[in-house]
This record gives sequence, C-alpha cells and structure tokens, in this order.
Amino acid sequence: MIGLYRLLTRWWTAFALAASLALLGAAHAFERFGGLAPCNLCLKQREVYWGAVAIALIATLWAVISRASRGTPRVASFLLFAVFTTGAITAAYHAGGEMKWWELPATCSGGAGVPSLESLAALALGTGEAPKPVFCDAVTWRFAGLSMAGWNTLISAGLAIFSLLAAKRPKDARAPRG
Repeated sequence: MIGLYRLLTRWWTAFALAASLALLGAAHAFERFGGLAPCNLCLKQREVYWGAVAIALIATLWAVISRASRGTPRVASFLLFAVFTTGAITAAYHAGGEMKWWELPATCSGGAGVPSLESLAALALGTGEAPKPVFCDAVTWRFAGLSMAGWNTLISAGLAIFSLLAAKRPKDARAPRG
C-alpha cells in the first residue's frame, strides 16, 4: 500500500493526465452517444480538465525527457491542486444550482454549441426546428442520487487532495533510489 502511495505521489502528473483525459472522454461520450447536450457550466468544468491536461502533459514530458529520477516536478502538483480545486468549486456551484440551493445566472442557458450552417438555413427557411437551450439547473442524468455535477465535485475534490499530497510528498519519495 505504501509502495502504491509513493508511486502515485511520485508520478502524480502522469496519473492526473490519465484521469483528466478519461473524464473528458467520458463527458464527450455522454454528449455524443448518450445525447446529453452540455450546459454552459458543464463546458466550464471541461475547461478545467483541459487546463489540467496541459499542465500534467508538460510536467510528465519534462520528467521523462530529463530522465528525472525523482519523479515529476512538485510545482506541477501544486498547479494541479489549484486547477482541480477550481474544478471542484465550479462543479459544486453547478450542483448547488441544480438542487435549487441558489439561483444560477440568467446567462446559464444554451451551451448546445454553435449551430451548423445547414441548421441555420433550415431555421431561416422554416423547415427546421429551433434549437432547445440547455439550462444549467436541469438535471439530465443521475447515478446514486448525484448528478454529473455532483460526481464531478467529488472527483475534482479527490484529484485536488491527491495533487496536494503529491506536492507535499515526503523527501524519501523524492530521493533517487540506488
């Protein structure tokens, strides 16, 4: 168990990269194959993961190219902590709005993306349907009582905690072996 903890904290940016890409893939799969159009806050939560991908990819490549025997740079783990904390706050705000704990901004509708030229032409000619806006306070999917935003809150908070643990890892986990 301690060996797994050391491996996770030592190469946290590689694990964070894999987790972020998996979560982005899941979000796009729900959209593409599940037919769940994202709202504006859903898209903001995705932006956080894209930021985490950029940081984790650069840090992991740096460690691999420089043959870092001490693992990935700790500063990258601190940056990932900040990014994942931002994601957890955004997701918690979204989940709270879905549960009607507070009002979400009036601009939090739409988010279905930019319509295609064909759909705009069909709309102008009267042969197409008007796109339906996606509201942020509408829950379109639940599992075990939590919406996607609720699950994203828990996942982002967990990733933030692991990022902080990786940034504050003990010296023996950073020391070269042998």
